[in-house]
Amino acid sequence: MKGVVFVELIRMAESVMGEEAVDDILDKVNLDSDGAFSTVGNYPCSELMTLVGAFGAHLNAPVEALQVQFGEWMFERFVEGYPAFFVGKHDGFDMLDSIENEVHVEVRKLYPEVELPTFATERPAEQQLKMVYSSERPLQHFCRGMVEACMTHFGHKFTVDMQEASENGRFRAEFLVQKVA
Repeated sequence: MKGVVFVELIRMAESVMGEEAVDDILDKVNLDSDGAFSTVGNYPCSELMTLVGAFGAHLNAPVEALQVQFGEWMFERFVEGYPAFFVGKHDGFDMLDSIENEVHVEVRKLYPEVELPTFATERPAEQQLKMVYSSERPLQHFCRGMVEACMTHFGHKFTVDMQEASENGRFRAEFLVQKVA
């Protein structure tokens, strides 16, 4: 995983728990990187999961909820850092539709070695978008946070129904996003 994800997780944790608590946690967890992450480095997803678990234990919060919160945090970083991806997107559905065939194409140009999840989308009805997340990484709740933040960014009132369908070491979740009046 790209180091920017780790750096942002630590920034988010520091904003919630403070720098000292995060430093204490980093000193206690067993990470091959020793908790020294650079934005351009590559690190195993297992280290991200270890950190989320340690932060969750410190906060007495469920790991899934922290992943959702982190997905929302990262979406805002993407809005700030990559505004070009949002040009021409009229609503949240347009943005979510563009992840696989626009955003990930550009990310692969910059980082050919990156391993990205796949996102298949379809629009079963005018006010609905179905998105399927598939990855070797257990970040489906992170994805939910990104989806919710995207819809909020575009000013939608919405619901998200998430059905997990992971099996055989492949993590999969189906999201039904519905705009509501």
